[in-house]
Amino acid sequence: MARAWVIRAGRYGEREDWALEHGFSGGGWSELPDLTPYESREQIAELVARVHADNPKAHANYTGQLYALRSRVQPGDLLALPLKSGSGTIALGRVTGGYRYLGDDMPADRRHVVEVDWRVTDLPRTAVKQDLLYTLGSALTIFAPSRGAAEERLEALMQTGADPGQLAITSSSKATRAATNDDDVDDPETQTDLLEVARDRIMTRISEEFVGDGLEVLVAAILEAEGFVCRKSPIGADRGIDVIAGRGVLGMDSPRVVVQVKSGGQVSDAVVRDLSGVVHEQGADHGLLVAWGGLTRPAKDTVYKQQFRLRAWTAEEVVDAVLRTYDRLPDDIQSRLPLKRVWVLAD
Repeated sequence: MARAWVIRAGRYGEREDWALEHGFSGGGWSELPDLTPYESREQIAELVARVHADNPKAHANYTGQLYALRSRVQPGDLLALPLKSGSGTIALGRVTGGYRYLGDDMPADRRHVVEVDWRVTDLPRTAVKQDLLYTLGSALTIFAPSRGAAEERLEALMQTGADPGQLAITSSSKATRAATNDDDVDDPETQTDLLEVARDRIMTRISEEFVGDGLEVLVAAILEAEGFVCRKSPIGADRGIDVIAGRGVLGMDSPRVVVQVKSGGQVSDAVVRDLSGVVHEQGADHGLLVAWGGLTRPAKDTVYKQQFRLRAWTAEEVVDAVLRTYDRLPDDIQSRLPLKRVWVLAD
């Protein structure tokens, strides 16, 4: 059975656009030479011990990830890339070629790769159920998600855009995992990115508590916490306007913002163009499109071309806004979305 893998593209997503544009996944490990001659796990372990002699605690972790990249990721496997840049969506594709070293002429962080046919590049995280998001939230760079039928569910997400939830794990997939178990790489939940998991849980709670018109209420509360005076449109009579926000006692001073909130699937380019027209018609300064399920590529392009007039918030930006204003949100919002600040070590 084909495996599913996650290979991240930089701590801050700095290689994501390059990977998606050129059909690669990988990079990083700039301190290492071409891994092609290192065919076994033992050979890679010796290389890691030599290059990272000053960090023995990381040897097993690095070895497992590099061996997976060099020898375990195979053509036909599914590749998932949770994107950290932009709207924080997920890219899914099929591995078409195993490990390649692109040569010393490439930037040092773009040499160790596998080839990928990216089938989906903008899957909203809101389409993925909480338990699978938790698995994808590992702090590892390279790992094989498998708990809760992750492989089958990622396949379904790539084909249909919907997460069917936990399925019965076949005996063959269990056997594959048992035969190839490689420490943390095959059990990524042991090294979870706490920040990413926390954000995903907040996103899930918002989608549960503020469905439909409730999302408009949350967005209006955020804008009011930022100093705007807001007025919501009556249900069913918005005419492309869900919230009107402005400064001053009456909310009529600049900047005046027309807000449209979409809590369903991806928003099309037509919706963005319509909002631009409404902004002009209303004499507003700006338009804010809240697209909880993300935007299509043409819609993103249109927003970018009008970036001083229009702004789009996906689920990621809504979470950012909630965290930024949480202490100033109304009590009823906080009671439906109870959060507390926790300090943890950064390393």
